Amino acid sequence: MSKTACVIGAGPNGLAAAIVLAQHGLNVTVYEAQPQPGGAVRTLPLTLPGFLHDFGSAVYPFATGSPFFSTLPLSDHGLEWIDSPCPLAHPFQDGTAITLERDLSEAARALGHDGKAWRKLMQPFADRWSDLSSEVLRPLRLFPRHPLLLARFGLLAFCSANKLADNSFRKERTKALFAGLAAHSFLSLDQPLSAGFGILLGAAAHAVGWPIPRRGAQSLTSALCRHLESLGGEIRTGAQVENLASLPPFDLTLCDVTPRQMAKMASAKLSPHYLNQLTNYRYGPGVFKIDYALQNAIPWRAKECERAATVHIGGSAGEIAASEDAIAHGRHSERPYIILVQPSLFDPTRAPAGKHTAWAYCHVPNHSEVDMLPIIEAQIERFAPGFRECVLARRVFSPAALEKMDANLIGGDISGGAVDIRQFLVRPTRRQYATSSKDIYLCSSSTPPGGGVHGMCGYHAARLAISRLKS
Repeated sequence: MSKTACVIGAGPNGLAAAIVLAQHGLNVTVYEAQPQPGGAVRTLPLTLPGFLHDFGSAVYPFATGSPFFSTLPLSDHGLEWIDSPCPLAHPFQDGTAITLERDLSEAARALGHDGKAWRKLMQPFADRWSDLSSEVLRPLRLFPRHPLLLARFGLLAFCSANKLADNSFRKERTKALFAGLAAHSFLSLDQPLSAGFGILLGAAAHAVGWPIPRRGAQSLTSALCRHLESLGGEIRTGAQVENLASLPPFDLTLCDVTPRQMAKMASAKLSPHYLNQLTNYRYGPGVFKIDYALQNAIPWRAKECERAATVHIGGSAGEIAASEDAIAHGRHSERPYIILVQPSLFDPTRAPAGKHTAWAYCHVPNHSEVDMLPIIEAQIERFAPGFRECVLARRVFSPAALEKMDANLIGGDISGGAVDIRQFLVRPTRRQYATSSKDIYLCSSSTPPGGGVHGMCGYHAARLAISRLKS
């Protein structure tokens, strides 16, 4: 008789785990609380009729570069990637902008005096992206398959972004470009590990790009769901699981939830010591997000911004560092670093003809209740005067509103927990995916390798669960 498994949560990690389990012959049932699968990888009509908005993530370097997702026939299930002419633009106060070009040689030329240094930093990792991603998108292991490459990355990654930029680049514009990449980490840019995020995102831009899915994030989720169903898996939406004891018996249970949620839903099945470890898990800063329906494209002063799906708004490296330092110390920035995505410039399916969509978010302290709307829009106006006049409608998501839409976004934390060194090395506990119960596993972004739409948390958790089921 076939073994059975259930997965709690139909986010990308839950779906990845379910696919691995189904590939190994288990009968898999996925329970999803929301009426639509995807978690933070959903596309919804959040503003006006005809405008489609990505509720959470929107740009996917780690999905296209995922060692697991890249093995799946997702294009057969309708997934189509779109690359903007350049992955990223970063405007400045003087009306100019710097771009991160996909081709490394073009990027080096665009960066002028710092082009050689940029190539020296990024090329070893971009050229060997497949090897690098297979090492860093997994738990740390004693004997890596590519030890020299991983050692080279580790020596740089464990630096602070500020130190690495100061040691590598001469021009303030290049330092600002790298600061914007590193600030995706939610870390203060003088903290160890912040440089690693900048390197990974930069190398991914050159190796696999920063693409968007045609018709929105839901296309990625739908492709994963269809592939799971082709393997015999079942997805039940609108099926909230508050207590694992309420489920029928399964041989394996994998939970795409955060540690404190796991503690609540499995308290009767886990040891007191392990429950204490889960409840002591620390969440990271949150985000304040706005989705826009626009009358026309954003009127950037720097026309280079019209070439990129992603725009980093923050000005100089010093401004970005100050913004992230404020968040790291529980304060709000008056000039926050903002990530803005404008997908309809390159995907006309997102809005009615001639109209556009965009979303923008800034980092805020976890569970922040401060209304950042006027501050965010003032910051956008610095680089795109007249932006407010383009807005037809907006949907504002505070950290609490984000958590209401996706229970994994605790206090607005989109990274599955704080990523400082202490918690990075032991995430969420020394057991990683395993729990104190032999048939229950954690497979969310709170496990290695952490946040990002790559499915590797679910992949590794499922493989561990299968290996232990067979032993």
